[in-house]
Order: sequence, then C-alpha cells, then structure tokens
Amino acid sequence: MRKINSVSWQARLRLLVLTFLGLAIALMINFPFWAVAQTPNSNTASNIIDPSTSINQTLIRPSNGSELRGIWLTNIDSDVLLSTQRLQQAIRRLKRLNFNTIYPTVWNGGYTLYPSKVAQSSFGVAIDPIPQLQNRDMLAESIKFGHEQNLTVIPWFEYGLMSEEGSELVRQHPDWVTSRRDGSKLFLHGELNQHRLVWLNPAHPEVQKLLIDLIVEVVTKYDIDGIQLDDHFGMPSELGYDDYTIALYKREHFGRLPPEDFKNPEWMNWRASKLTSLMRKISKSVRAIKPNCLISLSPNPKEFSYNKYLQDWYGWVYSGLIDELIVQVYRDDIDNFKIELERPELQEVRQRIPVAVGILTGLRIQSVDMRQIKGQVKMARELALDGFSFFFYETLGNRDASFESLFFTPAIRPDLRNIASK
Repeated sequence: MRKINSVSWQARLRLLVLTFLGLAIALMINFPFWAVAQTPNSNTASNIIDPSTSINQTLIRPSNGSELRGIWLTNIDSDVLLSTQRLQQAIRRLKRLNFNTIYPTVWNGGYTLYPSKVAQSSFGVAIDPIPQLQNRDMLAESIKFGHEQNLTVIPWFEYGLMSEEGSELVRQHPDWVTSRRDGSKLFLHGELNQHRLVWLNPAHPEVQKLLIDLIVEVVTKYDIDGIQLDDHFGMPSELGYDDYTIALYKREHFGRLPPEDFKNPEWMNWRASKLTSLMRKISKSVRAIKPNCLISLSPNPKEFSYNKYLQDWYGWVYSGLIDELIVQVYRDDIDNFKIELERPELQEVRQRIPVAVGILTGLRIQSVDMRQIKGQVKMARELALDGFSFFFYETLGNRDASFESLFFTPAIRPDLRNIASK
C-alpha cells in the first residue's frame, strides 16, 4: 500500500511540473504590435479561465433580441479582403453564423484600400499598391455583399494617425510626422521589427484635412452604414515635440516652450485637446453629409487611452461625437476581463450610446482557446453589454460549430433607439 501511494505521489508531481512548464512556455509568447497595447498586464493568449465558463455551459442570451455581433476584416495576416470571391464567401459565412456587422479596413499603413481621389491628390497613390487590390474596389464589394446578406457595413480606418515610415504619404510629407523630445520618430514592431511606424501630427492642419477628406470621401461616395476609428486615432504621449507643434504651443502660451516631461498634465491636456478638435471636425463633417451615418470608435480602456494615446473618448461620448463604443479588452484572464467591463465609466456611457467589447479570437502567431472566447462572451452578456466584435476574421479558424453555439439565432444591432429597452 505504501509503495502504491509513493508511485501515485510521484506521478502527481510529474504532472504538476509538466503543467508549470507548459504555462511558462505560453507566457514567453508575445502579442504583435496591434494587440500588445491592449494587454498591459498579460502577454499570453493561453486559456486562463474559471471552470464555470466551460463550453458546455448554457450561455446567457440578450434579453431584447439586440446584440452587436461584429468582426474586423483586415489585410494584416489575412487575405479575406484580397480576393472578390474570398470576400463574398466570407460574408456569406458570417451571415450563416448570425453575425450582423462587419468592419472592413480601408486605411492601412498610409494607403487606402479602395480607389481614392483624395489619396491620389494628397500623395499621388490612389490605392495600396499590392496587386490583389488593383482593378477592383474592395470597399464597394464589401458593401454590396454585406448588404445582400443584411449585414451592417462600417468601414474601419484602421491606421488612424499612424503610417508606415516608407509609405509614399510620409515620403511626400515628412513635415506631417511628429516626434519625441530627442527628435526621434520611429516605432519598431513585429517579431523582426518589420513594421517601421511613425505618427502623423493631429494638430497639423494638412493632416487634419487629409483625414477629414478621406472620411468625407467614403461617406459621400459609398452606401455605408457608418465609419469607425480606433486606438490608432490618437498619438503616443511621448510625441508632440515636432517644430510645428512647438511653435503652435508657444503661440498659445505667451512664448513658453512645452514642458520637457511629456507626462506633464497641462501638456497632456493641451495635446489631447488638439485630437479632440479633430474628432469634433470629423463628427461635424460626417453628420452634415449623412446624419444617420454611425460614428463608431474602438479604443483601449479609458485611462490607458488617455495616458498612452491622448485619446479622451469619455469626453467624446459626452460631447455627442460618437454613436457606438467598442472597447478593446484583449485579456486572457477572466477576472481581469471582468474588471475592465465593470469600470464605472463604461456603466455611465452605456446610458448614452451602445457599448460593446472587443474580444481577441487569435493572432497569426498563436491561437486563443474557444473556451476563453465563450467565457468572455458569457461575461459580456452577464454584465448586459450591448455585444462584442471579434479581432479578427482569419482567426475564426475551423470553428463554425462553436460560433454557431454562441449565436444560435439572429440578432438586430443595438442602437440609440433600442438600447433603452434593455
């Protein structure tokens, strides 16, 4: 009997060691640049979730039939937008799975993904030069296929004020790029630092004109349901020390230079106000052309958005500048996920506009367990949020049956008219 107990104890010890090693390996995997900003306390997409959120557990359903079920379609690590046939098949699949909203990217790396007269006039390139986008209008196709399936189509200006360093936009207009106090401008991202990124200056009138004109072009030319900006519609808070911004600050501060500390509260507030001014101009321009066009925003949580990107989305909601909020909460730990969803500011703004959560379904370098996805959907429903959007299409993988179990019946999108009925 003693010998059997000894063997059993050793087996349990080996199992514990192997489990620990597995978790340690998982923790060594990092998110790429477009997700790392949303995971300040975690660097793994492994499944860390309460057993009560197992796949077989019955999920809470929206009480009034309205629920945002969105998904982002990007050309980064995905080819869904790079073929007319593939795009049509994807949209039919999403309809079958009872999604109701798609967010196809239209602005990425300093280029438009649709043929743009504004881009042509501004920096000489009408559409991203990759071969798969030539001789077609991806956005027009997305709208046609999406509306045929009764999906809401909201073009996503994915890169916002960010651009690849080598883009024609940056080569033509280097003075539009802002910098750190030491004069450096570059941000390196990706496993091999292959993404060399810079940020356009939101206070520069020509930068403002480009973004407003691009958005107005899309709103005017296409039968869209809305437009979306995200966390890249901001500026890293260490930036703002370019010549134009310094001169502007001095004019508005009796000749004083900006503080050396980029975290100085007044300096932060002043730069954030320039971004808010741009957001106000965009909102006014869109509503003047198409009053019913939704203005959607997909930022990081409130404090991170402001401290990292000078983005005051909380103020934008109360100023009536946006109609829909999808907060990116890319967390692997269900407790941390719940903490973000229970933030008081989310509960406040939910009384004004629909508020949903961005859920990570995977990345090119790693997958996210379906139990984690289902647990987060369940949590969002328990807390009565207005829905979710998944990042991103390619990482749905071969899991149609699992997503069908999440969305077993169709649902209408929440909007200002039906959120009050919850």
